[in-house]
Amino acid sequence: MMRTALLLIAGLAATPVAVQDIDGHRLSLLSPPEHQLELLFFISSDCPISNRYAPEIQRVCNDYQSRGVRCVAVYPDAPDAATVKRHRQEYGFGAAIPAVIDRDRSLVRAVGPKVTPEAAIYASRGRVYKGRIDDLYVDVGRTRRAPTRRDLRLALDAVLAGQSITPPETDAVGCFIQKP
Repeated sequence: MMRTALLLIAGLAATPVAVQDIDGHRLSLLSPPEHQLELLFFISSDCPISNRYAPEIQRVCNDYQSRGVRCVAVYPDAPDAATVKRHRQEYGFGAAIPAVIDRDRSLVRAVGPKVTPEAAIYASRGRVYKGRIDDLYVDVGRTRRAPTRRDLRLALDAVLAGQSITPPETDAVGCFIQKP
């Protein structure tokens, strides 16, 4: 059983944000039911770093879905649903990962990502992790051969085991999210 009260970072409780995915389904995000987690990926169709992470995003979602983790892809800078649908088809995203265009930046304001890709994990009482997927990128244009630390997976494993996440925030490397 998750002990989310012990894992909540002070001051990061979230008010649910109502959105509609690109297929017209209504979603309430940032406040999942008890014993479930929400994993938001802020991604961009025109960011090479974000696109390079597409396979890992899908692997993470596949690996953790059966453990009560719901993934959502958030596109803060997408111009329209057609662009998002093309991107999802090109990079193999399936229906199991709904896509949301954050036109009004309500999710960006609530979660606080700075770049794409960036991930955030929410438990029933608020955000428990925000940051990079792993440390593959040292800086823009500088990568390792392979990641040495898989921060997102470590965070998911910790929260699912009822343990604290160390660190609860990491700095992601990617393409800056445009200010509205």
